[in-house]
Amino acid sequence: MGRLFGTDGARGVANTELTGELAMNIGRAAAMVLTESGSTKHPKVLIGKDTRLSSYMLEGALIAGLCSVGADVMLLGAVPTPAVAYLVRKYQADAGIMISASHNPFEFNGIKIFSGDGYKLPDALEAEIEAIVIDKAKPYPAPTGDGLGRVFRAENAREDYIEHIISTVPYRLDGMRIAIDCSNGSAFATAEKLFTTLGAECHMLADHPDGTNINDNCGSTHLETLQKYVVENGLQAGVAFDGDADRCLAVDENGNVIDGDFIMAICAMDLASRNKLSKNTAVGTVMSNMGFSRFCTDNGLKFVSTNVGDRYVLETMLRDGYNFGGEQSGHVIFLDYSTTGDGQLTAVQLLSLVNRRQAQLSSIATLMTRYPQVLLNVRVTNEGKLHFFTNQAIKNKIEEVKEELGEDGRILVRLSGTEPLVRVMLEGSDKDKITRLAQETADLIREKIGL
Repeated sequence: MGRLFGTDGARGVANTELTGELAMNIGRAAAMVLTESGSTKHPKVLIGKDTRLSSYMLEGALIAGLCSVGADVMLLGAVPTPAVAYLVRKYQADAGIMISASHNPFEFNGIKIFSGDGYKLPDALEAEIEAIVIDKAKPYPAPTGDGLGRVFRAENAREDYIEHIISTVPYRLDGMRIAIDCSNGSAFATAEKLFTTLGAECHMLADHPDGTNINDNCGSTHLETLQKYVVENGLQAGVAFDGDADRCLAVDENGNVIDGDFIMAICAMDLASRNKLSKNTAVGTVMSNMGFSRFCTDNGLKFVSTNVGDRYVLETMLRDGYNFGGEQSGHVIFLDYSTTGDGQLTAVQLLSLVNRRQAQLSSIATLMTRYPQVLLNVRVTNEGKLHFFTNQAIKNKIEEVKEELGEDGRILVRLSGTEPLVRVMLEGSDKDKITRLAQETADLIREKIGL
């Protein structure tokens, strides 16, 4: 796995890359860092998990590690990642840990740590944990007697999170008929109660997790079933979450996909109209569609672009005083209500807006024009990832493509922060041209550093 933490926590194939022993040591090191930076010898740490089979193993290992060095553990059970971020503040814990690999297949898993303020653990603290686990920078303490930690269960965790989401909704969903795809992940535990409490008639899809079916042809990365279901049943909209429910994509009444860029455009315009968009600015990433930046310009809004990853969106928001941002993938951050991307929060904000306007989602989405975009993934080795930065042929090809596109498009080639992939994205007004150039670029990368 290299160093432990990527752009979204520690992640790998469970029990080979992300082993029980490694999880236990991450728990030990996290408790050590928290103890050193805090005022108590028994820091309180929340643990949530998604529905993967391996989440049980990793939860047990983290409990052992945390308690062995004196931390008290509060178990939240299967909950969305943003629930951990919210509850760590509500329960006044010192940290929160989410066990999930988000949208990845079920054999993967991950460990994401939140600090006591509900934000992802700062880079400096992640580096301390890495130094302890990987470099053996400090020995693990071994307290005895009352120095050991205890384990508790938070019986009302899901209900407390649902109540929080409901408190953010400016207009109920009474009368709406919607489909909800839970991706056989964390949303199965909260979505139906949340949306029915708000008054919607809910048609539930992929809400029976069995430990191995998370993200399996369902959820925000596989929208085909949801699209078909919405149309065939004459529903107003559908929403889909990923495995840990921190991202949301939508489908309109005609089965058309409303991705993160469209959701951001719709919500940013609404926030601005109600004087609730801080500094009249929306924060996106370099992967945001050109149509979104053009939409912002045309409507008197400022668009700020960051590197890919919701953590970079959030860092920019916090640094510069913005309150709204997100990614095309469906990570949307309403900073007035949450410290991280929250799929269900995003869904209720979007659907509340639709119901308040008594309009069809398809008509509301016309406020933005999407430029054609092609995204290809090239699987590479770890060594290939390193050579990506120095391979001159790849550099030359990227420059050639930029020249050919000119002002009518753009190319972005980057390493995935969570998978062994190089992602090739092209965007422009001519779909055939960008498709050809994307394939040429991907083929060259595969030839030079691919598997």
